[in-house]
Amino acid sequence: MAKKKIKFICQSCGYESAKWMGKCPGCAAWNTMTEETEVAAPKGTRGAFQHSAPQIAQKATPINSIETKEEPRTKTEMEELNRVLGGGIVSGSLVLIGGDPGIGKSTLLLQVSALLAKAGKKVLYISGEESIRQTKMRAERLNAVSGDLLIFAETNLELIHHTIEEVEPDFVIVDSIQTVYHPEVTSAPGSVTQVRESTAELMRVAKTKNIAIFLVGHVTKEGQIAGPRILEHMVDTVLYFEGERHHTYRILRSVKNRFGSTNEIAIFEMLQGGLKEVLNPSELFLQERSSGTAGSTVVASMEGTRPILVEIQALVTPSSFNYPKRMATGIDQNRVSLLMAVLEKRVGLMLQSQDAYIKVAGGVKLDEPAIDLAVLASIVSSFRDIAPKVDDCIIGEVGLTGEVRRVSRIEQRVQEAAKLGFKRAIIPKSNMGGWDFPEGIRVVGVETINEALKELFPQQ
Repeated sequence: MAKKKIKFICQSCGYESAKWMGKCPGCAAWNTMTEETEVAAPKGTRGAFQHSAPQIAQKATPINSIETKEEPRTKTEMEELNRVLGGGIVSGSLVLIGGDPGIGKSTLLLQVSALLAKAGKKVLYISGEESIRQTKMRAERLNAVSGDLLIFAETNLELIHHTIEEVEPDFVIVDSIQTVYHPEVTSAPGSVTQVRESTAELMRVAKTKNIAIFLVGHVTKEGQIAGPRILEHMVDTVLYFEGERHHTYRILRSVKNRFGSTNEIAIFEMLQGGLKEVLNPSELFLQERSSGTAGSTVVASMEGTRPILVEIQALVTPSSFNYPKRMATGIDQNRVSLLMAVLEKRVGLMLQSQDAYIKVAGGVKLDEPAIDLAVLASIVSSFRDIAPKVDDCIIGEVGLTGEVRRVSRIEQRVQEAAKLGFKRAIIPKSNMGGWDFPEGIRVVGVETINEALKELFPQQ
C-alpha cells in the first residue's frame, strides 16, 4: 500500500519543510507555507498514463563529432511574434507566456491558433478557464474560426494526455497551467507541486511527440509567474505580455529563449477585433510629441536587434520640501539620481532644491546605458526652460567623471533616426569611426557632457 507523507510547501518559491512555518526560509515570504500530502507509489509501479518503454542509455560523445542540423521553424503571419521567438515556432518546444489578468494572453494565443490552423496546421486549444461555447464566442469576435482549430475544455492532465495522443495535433495551447491538475498528486490545482508535475508531464509530451506546446501562466502581484521558480527553468522559452489596462498598446517581451535572442520585443495594439501588430513602433511613440517644449528629448534605444526611437520627458521644478522628490517612470530611479549628481558636480547645476520627474513616453521601459545622455539633456532642458531642437536625436552613455562613452550598434540607431526625419544625431566621439553616415542627417561626436550641452543649447 502506498505511504502518505505530509509536508509543507511555500507557494512562492517551492521551499519544502516537514513542519509549518510562518516565514519561508527560502524567499522570506509570510504565510505562504501550505500543507500538501505526498503519496509515494509502490516500488516497480509507474504513473497511469506514463509510457513504460525502457530507457536507452547513451554514451558520452565528443562534441566535434556530433552532427547538427537547422531546427525547423513554423512561421506565423505575425512577424512580431516570429521575431520574439527567434524566427518562428520550433517543433517540440515548450513556451510559457505570463502576464497580468486581462492583458490579452488568451486573445494572442487564440489569434495565433487561428493563423496556424488556416495555414493547414492542426491546433488543439485546451481551455481550463472557459467552456467550449465561451471560447467559440471569443473566437468569433476575433475572427479566429477554423476547422483545424480544435477546442477542448478540460483540466485533468490524464484526459489531456489521452486527447493529445488521439488528436495528434501539431500545436497545443494550454490556458492555463495553473488550472491543470495531475490526478496522482493530492494537492490542489495551482499549487507548487501540481504546477511542477503538470509542466513536467507536458514537457515530456512536447519532446517525445515533437509538438510545440504553449502554456499560459498566471502572475503574482509582484509581476512574477505564479508557481515555483523551477517552472521557468523547465520550459524552453519564457515570454512576458506587458502593458497597462488604460492604454491600448501591449509589449511581448522575451526573457528566456533557448532558440533565439532574449532582448527582442513585439508591440501590439489592442483593438475591438483583437491584437494588431505595430510594425513601426518608433513612429508610434513619437506621433504625439510636442515640438518646441522644454524637457523633451529623443533617444534611439536598442530592443534586441531593433532600434526604437522614444521620447524622454523631464519636469524640474523648485521643491517646497527639505528633501526634493525624484520620481521616474520607465527608467530606473537610481539612475536618474546618479545623472543629477553628475550634473551638479561636472556642470555646476544646483539641483539640490529641485523636484525632478522623469518619464519615458508610451509606457516603454528602458534599461540600457545608451539613454543616459538623453535623460541628462532633458533634465537640463527643463531646468533651464530651453527647448532643444525638435529634430535632434541624442545617444550616449554618461560616466561619473562626465565623459560620454561608446555605445553598441550605433549605425542602426542613427539609420533609424534618419529614416524618421531627424536632422542631427549627438553621439559619443568614440563611435564616429568605422562606418558610413546615412544621408540627410548630421552626426556630431562629443567627448564630455559639457560638449554635448554646448551643441544642444548653444545659447547658454
